[in-house]
Amino acid sequence: MSKELFGTDGIRGIPGEYPLDDRTLYWTGRSLGGFLRLGNQSPRVLIGTDTRESGRHIASEIAAGLAEEGILNSFAGVITTPGVACLVRKEGFAAGVVISASHNPYHDNGVKLFAGSGMKFPDEIEERIEIEILRHRNGQPPAGAVRLTPDRQLDEDYLEFLRGCRIPEADLSGLKIVLDCANGAASSLAPTLFRSLGAKVGSIHDAPDGRNINANCGSLYPEDLQKRVPLAGAALGVAFDGDADRAMFVTASGRVVDGDGVLLASARYLQSAGKLKGGKVVGTAMTNLGLERALAAEGLALARVPVGDRYVLEEMLRSGANLGGEQSGHVIFLDDATTGDGMLTALKIACLVALLGPLDDLVKDLKTYPQTILNIQVRAKPPLESLPEVSRTLQDAARALGDSGRVVLRYSGTEPKARVMVEAERAEDVQHWAERLAKAVKSAVGA
Repeated sequence: MSKELFGTDGIRGIPGEYPLDDRTLYWTGRSLGGFLRLGNQSPRVLIGTDTRESGRHIASEIAAGLAEEGILNSFAGVITTPGVACLVRKEGFAAGVVISASHNPYHDNGVKLFAGSGMKFPDEIEERIEIEILRHRNGQPPAGAVRLTPDRQLDEDYLEFLRGCRIPEADLSGLKIVLDCANGAASSLAPTLFRSLGAKVGSIHDAPDGRNINANCGSLYPEDLQKRVPLAGAALGVAFDGDADRAMFVTASGRVVDGDGVLLASARYLQSAGKLKGGKVVGTAMTNLGLERALAAEGLALARVPVGDRYVLEEMLRSGANLGGEQSGHVIFLDDATTGDGMLTALKIACLVALLGPLDDLVKDLKTYPQTILNIQVRAKPPLESLPEVSRTLQDAARALGDSGRVVLRYSGTEPKARVMVEAERAEDVQHWAERLAKAVKSAVGA
């Protein structure tokens, strides 16, 4: 069945409005609790939030639903999404709940659920939980909100895990690094981590006020970091998003390096150390053709899956690969973690810079093919192949570009948008076909 509440990254919306109204949140907690009790007589759930002003209230409503089902919770307070995933797995929680809308503005929020494995619940489990939410959400009114007190030991447990993921030969002492914390969940944690490893840390956008998360900063807006890193004479800059499940990088010269560059540098290192499993890297439909060709030159393959870190992880588990990720900066080092973790990724790249030299050099031969992504507001999401003009334009583009380009057309999993991605060797081809496809989509289903 098609899910109404859960998108590719949990439940998203505007706090106070369906599906983030109090009644639905309460029944989200109750439905999760009821599911967990089927397989565990005394399950515990870990709850964490990012820095949005609505986070604590949403968390308390879900905790009230859990409590009604007899489920104990631990509250981490402000913590990264991968921090919750890590602690759920390491400390024996039956599930984790993260209140975050990732890279979205403060006025959005969301609910992400993690299984005891530290991985997102499979689609079929989300469907079961959703059925229960929808069946009951108009029933019994919510219980009183639960008072939540953060357990700060959970922060230290997570940081200790990250410190254990450092490449052993790498010494970060004196490494100068600038962190853009996006006024989000990494604002305290990331500087603490790198200072504890001896790095010289400067941080920007590290003063969250509940409303400034992702506001012209972080991984979507690296311009401030690009200016700051060369001015500070830093070896590396890192930009997180609001819940720090992704990271983008800035080299000493001010060049932005995205997830494709991270995958190339990491794959080369792991291959040289005899630790890259399966001789391949898992990427997505959005992974730049330049990475595919750079990996091929090293004798390595790129496996593509649909956009979404859950699909990257599924393919990694299926095929035995231990490195995968997305252009957006979600990177999974499966030997260490089951989810994309911006702070873990930052640690790995900092180690590579300390061991091997400037990030500029590590990615200097990565040719990034011209690529554009256009977003089109849509009023509905019928199968794109069922739209005659869209289908014809896609076929025309595929014939024209041949092996020298790619087209990806898909709906957003979290917003009422269609996304058109075109990449090719020539920028004029990219612009031409992106505009033609966008026009066809807008004509067919545009809002």
